[in-house]
Amino acid sequence: MTTDQISMLMLALAVIALLSFAGGALARRLGQPPVIGEILLGVALGPTLLSGAISDHLFPTDIRPFLTALANIGVALFMFTVGAEMDAKLLRGRRLVAGTVAAGSIALPFGLGAVLAVYLLGHHPSDNRTGFILFMGAAMSVTAFPVLARILTDRGMHRTWLGNVALACAAIDDVLAWTLLAVVVAIAGSGTTLLLLLFIPYLLVMALVVRPALRRLLAYRSDGSGHQRRALAITLVGLLLSAAFTEWIGLHFIFGAFLFGAVMPRTSEASPRVDVIGGVTERISNLNGILLLPIFFIVAGLKVNLSGMGGADFLDLALILLVAVGGKFLGAFSAARLTGMAGRPATALAVLMNTRGLTELIILTVGLQLGVLNGRLYSAMVVMALVTTTMAGPILNLIYPVRRADIDASPDPAVQPSR
Repeated sequence: MTTDQISMLMLALAVIALLSFAGGALARRLGQPPVIGEILLGVALGPTLLSGAISDHLFPTDIRPFLTALANIGVALFMFTVGAEMDAKLLRGRRLVAGTVAAGSIALPFGLGAVLAVYLLGHHPSDNRTGFILFMGAAMSVTAFPVLARILTDRGMHRTWLGNVALACAAIDDVLAWTLLAVVVAIAGSGTTLLLLLFIPYLLVMALVVRPALRRLLAYRSDGSGHQRRALAITLVGLLLSAAFTEWIGLHFIFGAFLFGAVMPRTSEASPRVDVIGGVTERISNLNGILLLPIFFIVAGLKVNLSGMGGADFLDLALILLVAVGGKFLGAFSAARLTGMAGRPATALAVLMNTRGLTELIILTVGLQLGVLNGRLYSAMVVMALVTTTMAGPILNLIYPVRRADIDASPDPAVQPSR
């Protein structure tokens, strides 16, 4: 790197950190998750406004590869935290309703997304028709577990029975969606069949070897910050190696980072009651949220161009929104009603399952990198991610205002399944 490039990169990072903080704070003031303000910031700085004059000045072409590299690290760290925050305890006593709703909220939007993909192929031709159809189905099926958790926490719903069910559904939904995306990447990606066959043994090694080893390596000791530094170093090395492996075999690096987070033990052999990864994930999330993920929003926003959208593009956007919102809502609502859930909480649960946020943006970026999506469809899908996440809070305020009596650790009889 030249001196000018270093100077411009440091300036760009400072601008990104400052503007993302301001965008997130503004979103909170408007009752929205901070991710909405950060994504909108990325889109606003891209070519949509003033033909990219702002982004060309702030982020010259010669420093963008470095921004992309930092953004990829941010995504890897985020996917690790998503995997680490998946808690099997969420399913206790909720397996039937959570499994049913998650299956419904995946199956219907996936099917409708695949049908929509067949129509879109007419004016968005793809070299890999099967990959495109499967990708559109997977992209329509996503629920953003971290964003949903933030919405529930901000509203005080994380302590209600409905909030816990929503989190359990989103956790299952995320695992299913990432599995679907892994299949799409395997079909549309550049990895060889021989290398991809290594993924199954890799899963077994992670579950049967790496997880027990981590329980021993992360054994809690009363040396305070020394233990935290050691745990952080082990975690960072492990997730980066895991991400590198899945990228090498032809799957995206996000799967390796996510899987390493998923196998991270919550307790050690020596101290089964001590949370050994809570402090580690918090440290990673803090740094990532302040700097690296905002870089990802900028890099992703630079690829969104809404200024040239015509009548056909707006029609595509309307159909995408119809399938994404309608498919997710009907799938989740119908499944919830089948379990015996009352109408109002079932509606609220269906609205919550429609949140997509950053998770959707990551999936869309993967699709763009694979060549499955073109620039026009990518832009329309980003708008869909913003709309579906933004609408959750206001709609919940109308249909399911949280009562003080609902904020209770015990199940709420009004929203329990009848079984």
